[in-house]
Amino acid sequence: MTPPPAGDGRGRRVVGSRQAAVLTVLAVLAVLSFLATLAWGSVAIPLGDVVAILGGEEASRRTWEAIVMDLRLPRAITAVFAGVATALAGLVMQTLFRNALAEPYVLGVTSGASLGVGLVLLPQGATAGLGAALLAAFAPLASIGVVAAAAIGALAVLLLMSAVAARVQNLVIVLVAGIMVSAFLTAIVNVLVFFARPEAVVAFTAWQFGTFQGVTMAQLPVLGGTVALGVLLLALSTKQLNASLLGERYAQSMGMSVRRLRLLAMASTALLAGAVTAFAGPIAFLGIAAPHLARGLLGSADHRVLIPGTALVGAVVALAAGVFAQLPGTDAVLPLNAALALIGAPVVLRVLLRLNRTGAGFTV
Repeated sequence: MTPPPAGDGRGRRVVGSRQAAVLTVLAVLAVLSFLATLAWGSVAIPLGDVVAILGGEEASRRTWEAIVMDLRLPRAITAVFAGVATALAGLVMQTLFRNALAEPYVLGVTSGASLGVGLVLLPQGATAGLGAALLAAFAPLASIGVVAAAAIGALAVLLLMSAVAARVQNLVIVLVAGIMVSAFLTAIVNVLVFFARPEAVVAFTAWQFGTFQGVTMAQLPVLGGTVALGVLLLALSTKQLNASLLGERYAQSMGMSVRRLRLLAMASTALLAGAVTAFAGPIAFLGIAAPHLARGLLGSADHRVLIPGTALVGAVVALAAGVFAQLPGTDAVLPLNAALALIGAPVVLRVLLRLNRTGAGFTV
């Protein structure tokens, strides 16, 4: 574990020159990745035309305007929201559970959110397809219902895993328990899928692979608003997260409420993971990889630096994975989680090798 740096509001800097440079580079990469998402795909669009379209000017071809504004722009914005939210949720869970491999997907939080979505969209009988009908009839209101269901499912699993972590000191057991909870909830979702209507099964199965393509411009305010609320709750607990790195007793000795930290952290994670899962499906690997990449690039465990750094890394990785999944120049589209696994799996392996070499266990 790396202790937080010195900046504490008494004249000392929170962000050093190197960290400021890294954050600037990450911001530039995020912008470039965003533009690449708009320019690359089955139809290549010159970057100059993309910039012109975003500026309200006419492009060289009329069809390019529809491709950029109606198809690629919602996908790019969704990728940014999903990358930021999933990365920050992973950061909070690694700190909260003091586990370097914690993230919403691994500890079953994403599976809880998926179950919430499945209960809304997959019921059989008189209520079959009710969620899909609502989405078609009135997208914003229906989206709020799906996000709420996903957030409740995510929060339920977070509460369960927090109870397990409080009773079991072995972090490996907590990790295995999360995997078992995820398997159990996935089995319930599979049962719902088995009894659902064929058309609902097709849509739900495609959603489970992860995708940034299913969100419309009408739904983006709901996704963005939920992510913003989750980030706000996270920002309110920055000092407590820093203190918790040195242990709960240290945090309490500093006059900080550990209970308040857990409530804020769990609420933030439930909103972030729930919103992303509801709109983009279960996103794997990003929640593990982005925080570790940010720590390595910034050389800091201070959440005042890590939160913006992790958010930027998450956005860059999500945009890059989205571009890769589109297989530019072809009409084929890879499952998003396949693209993320190609990026995230090497990072996880590197973390495991580092922990084995240092003997630090699974503590952040």
